[in-house]
Amino acid sequence: MISILMPVRNAATFLTECIESIVNQTFKEWELIAINDHSTDQSKTLLTQFAEKDKRINVLDNKGEGIIHALSLAFENSKYNFITRMDADDIMHREKLQCLFEAINGKTGAVATAKVEYFAEGGIGDGYRKYQNWLNDLIDTNTHYKHIYKECVIPSPCWMTSREVLDKIEGFKNLEYPEDYDLCFKFYTHAIQVVPVNKILHYWRDYSSRTSRNDPNYADNTFIHLKVKHFLNVDYRSDIPLKLWGAGKKGKIIAQLLDQKGVPFRWYTNNPNKIGHTISNTELEDVVHLDKKENQQVIFAIAQLETESLQEGFNELAKVYAFC
Repeated sequence: MISILMPVRNAATFLTECIESIVNQTFKEWELIAINDHSTDQSKTLLTQFAEKDKRINVLDNKGEGIIHALSLAFENSKYNFITRMDADDIMHREKLQCLFEAINGKTGAVATAKVEYFAEGGIGDGYRKYQNWLNDLIDTNTHYKHIYKECVIPSPCWMTSREVLDKIEGFKNLEYPEDYDLCFKFYTHAIQVVPVNKILHYWRDYSSRTSRNDPNYADNTFIHLKVKHFLNVDYRSDIPLKLWGAGKKGKIIAQLLDQKGVPFRWYTNNPNKIGHTISNTELEDVVHLDKKENQQVIFAIAQLETESLQEGFNELAKVYAFC
């Protein structure tokens, strides 16, 4: 009934706890496709031992390298109608599969997600705590796509959807890093309904050697290039003015990308040292001249707290996007 896709790379320290949390699920009709991604520790040995004990576990070696290739291979070898993902160093709540399945079963064109909880041996950092709380607030308000340009709105190891949806959106084809955020944009692009489950169903482990902390593919945690790419493909309208607010690091990258694509825009800042200067072929204007009428698109590239308060001043029909 449910296929679990799980890339595994040097996760031996946590792998037993992870797989036991899957084996002990209240929902029993599942298969685990574990892809050994060139591990140099005992991960492959542990996976093989579990597979020998439980025929629902299928272990394969990654033909390519990295999470994207591993996910693609796992999906190609999966056989059930419902698909979910798991990280090899995390823990499932005992009712995770059951709750996500009940949320998604019978719905067409939907993806279910739930609340998460970070944990670490020495306690989690403030950044991870804020991201956890932000994700869980999205569950409470069911406003995932409203905030799609801020950060990845669906936690990578805590979603479930149908094979039909993943085939429709070409879920694991042509993915870019960060692959979880790119997949979210695919859900968004195809207007896949997000079904929230108001319960903590996944325990997300943080530790110093985890992939997202060390893989160069995740080094730039603003992911501006990915955001601009999807904005231009999905939301950008050439028939109404585009305006950019913010001339810090993020704003400059956005301006450069828009300029490279030949997209016309006006650029605003409240920094008196930058007003009147030309960067990326665009002159920076004083933000006091940015009106708040409805017939415009505005990209915010300023601090998140400042963005949230300033957004409220715009006409409800203005298309405002926060790249925080």
